[in-house]
Amino acid sequence: MSEKSEFGFGAATGVGSMPGGDARETARTVTGSFDDFPHLPELPARGPGADMIGRTAGMLVELYARVEPSGWRIGDRPGRDTRRARSWLGEDLDALEENTQGYEGPLKVQAVGPWTLAAALELRNGEAVLSDPGACRDLTGSLVEGLRIHLDEVRRRVPGAQVVLQLDEPSLIAVLRGHVKSASGYRTHRAVDRQLVESTLRDVVGVHAGGPVVVHSCAPDVPFELLRRAGVAGISFDLTLLTERDDDAIGEAVEGGTRLLAGVVPGTDGPLSDPAGSVMGVRTLWRRLGLHPGLLAEAVTVTPSCGLAGASPEYARRALAHCVRAARSLADNPE
Repeated sequence: MSEKSEFGFGAATGVGSMPGGDARETARTVTGSFDDFPHLPELPARGPGADMIGRTAGMLVELYARVEPSGWRIGDRPGRDTRRARSWLGEDLDALEENTQGYEGPLKVQAVGPWTLAAALELRNGEAVLSDPGACRDLTGSLVEGLRIHLDEVRRRVPGAQVVLQLDEPSLIAVLRGHVKSASGYRTHRAVDRQLVESTLRDVVGVHAGGPVVVHSCAPDVPFELLRRAGVAGISFDLTLLTERDDDAIGEAVEGGTRLLAGVVPGTDGPLSDPAGSVMGVRTLWRRLGLHPGLLAEAVTVTPSCGLAGASPEYARRALAHCVRAARSLADNPE
């Protein structure tokens, strides 16, 4: 077992999604790979409702969504798609519970954050929820209640867990910059005010007052400062997308105690370097920032660069094991 920070993070974990459709086999793989920081796997290959948006839509309280040719759309009542999403989440929780008997330590669960959800879910007129400020508020309130129920359920099933909530926000930058396309595709929705983005995230982060919240984005230009002000304890990102423009924000984050979940292992099939090579970029960043090498193991969790849904099952298993070995390399040889 590796050292854990005061926030209860382990040295390595997965992002969320995994290939295939066997919940029990996947739960065994994840809990077997990460003995000190497993996560609740997502299996989008099973179809609508197991995908990232559908899974979180199924958690909403008094808001329901159904699948249309254009994507997930808000509806009047729970239908087949909502029932399917909830059934698959229950199956995944069953599998996790079976494989975490007696487990004590950090356990990560993932849900889509409010802004990516607002960009992806459609109103009845086909436009994104993002186009209607009142609908955005209603969606955020529903998400907060749904997450509260979900977190309670996870704690009930795995009573020894220190639950870490990850909010997936791949569309956050597009929302901030006004790059989310309208239903017609000919225009974009206006940029959302940064203060509103921050305060909404803070409201959702607040649902998990008893534990840490991580925001994950594998897009470029992750807004580190905004996320820290919103109260997140960790930020998950693709290390290869960082530029030196991010240095100051990352340095301030580390010094402020924010955990970095650094995506260093490719998310799709390909050759894997040696473990030390995989974390070379982290060491280089540390030197560039002038941070003490001894902080590395305390500040960094090693992950794949993004979800592994597009990988083969064999590669996904190797990638998870590689994350653990790369984290060990970072701890053993921080220089």
